[in-house]
Amino acid sequence: MRSRIARYRRAPNPSAADDYQLGCILLESPFFLARGDWIPLPGWKREIVRGRGFDSEGDGREIWQRLEPLIRVPAQEAQPIEGSQPRYGDPVTVFPRLGQGSFRLIVTDSYNRRCAFTNSPVLHVLEAAHIRPYSSGGTHSPSNGILLRQDLHTLVDRGYMTVTPSHQIEVSSRIDEEFHNGKEYYRLHGETMRLPQYGDRRPSSEFLRWHNENVYRG
Repeated sequence: MRSRIARYRRAPNPSAADDYQLGCILLESPFFLARGDWIPLPGWKREIVRGRGFDSEGDGREIWQRLEPLIRVPAQEAQPIEGSQPRYGDPVTVFPRLGQGSFRLIVTDSYNRRCAFTNSPVLHVLEAAHIRPYSSGGTHSPSNGILLRQDLHTLVDRGYMTVTPSHQIEVSSRIDEEFHNGKEYYRLHGETMRLPQYGDRRPSSEFLRWHNENVYRG
């Protein structure tokens, strides 16, 4: 038995190989039988990929009668569900990015605590986004940062939005093509982003051009 069973469906108006959309059926608590306890299923064919159901009569009843004693837990071995599973994994070592805290504070201050795309002042959902990611050679320079709402930060990082060197916001058509939505983001297309007052804190044309050419899915 697999804990995840994938199924495919054809997207509307297919035009490329990636127009197939993948969905999953998630099984909450799968269990596995020892090979010697495997139960032959009547009518099962190797080409079946999604599965087959059995009702509680006939073949289904017989399968259940053979399965029930294999999965029944003796009363003395039963454990209460509450608290029976560990809640945390083993500790891991994390290497913090040096200068990240200062970068966040300077970028937040540079944009007067407002989203550069929407002017939203809700501080707890605003994040200092790197134009060129730190992991790809970017720096913690304020000119490599833009203060963005969390969802916009994600879209910029994944290439669905960008800013041109002239500070125009661009929104990729891939949002609609892949997810069939995004109207609220397309309203921002062509708008000029808010800029910091001081020139040395404004987004660098070099970093913006790098994002346009290496990340943006235009």
